[in-house]
This record gives sequence, structure tokens and C-alpha cells, in this order.
Amino acid sequence: MTTFDDREKAFENKYAHDEEMKFKAEARRNKLVGLWAAGLLGKTGDEANAYALEVVKADFEEVGHEDVVRKVSKDLEGKASEDEVRAKMSEKLVEAKGQIVKEA
Repeated sequence: MTTFDDREKAFENKYAHDEEMKFKAEARRNKLVGLWAAGLLGKTGDEANAYALEVVKADFEEVGHEDVVRKVSKDLEGKASEDEVRAKMSEKLVEAKGQIVKEA
């Protein structure tokens, strides 16, 4: 194998790793946002965890995170605006990345 092949393989591996980390962080973010929203809805324990899982699943409806924003803001019905949900998603993404780094 040539140096070029080695470098190409290394870049491919790094890209795959980065994409996996991005996926994990976004899924964790969605779970954290779901738990936050569940608290606003008065859900606790297993009910809150089940709701958080629904939020994670909602992210698979379309590309991007707007599907999550729509679901959570609709479920919260006036308890939080779409902008507040987006802000919470940004905040929770930072938290999710920190959790993942600590686990590694």
C-alpha cells in the first residue's frame, strides 16, 4: 500500500468516525430535549423516558432537525415557542457532546 492509499484510508476512517459521533450527539440531544419537554408536560419516570424516545424517533422523519422542532413545539402547545425549542436544542447539543466525550 502506498502512502497515498494510507492517507486516503485514514481520511475515510476519520470521516466515518466523525459522522458516527455527529449521529450519536444529535440522538442524545434529542433525548435530552425530549426529557426537558417531558418535564414541562408534567411527565416523570418511565413516561418521560418514553416521550424522549418519541422525540428521538421523530428526527428520522426528514433530513434536518425541523421535524423534532415541530413535534416538540406542537406537543408543548404554548408552553414553549419554536424559537425556545431551537434554543434548547442548541444548548442540549453542547451538553450531549460533552457527555459523549466523557464516556469515550
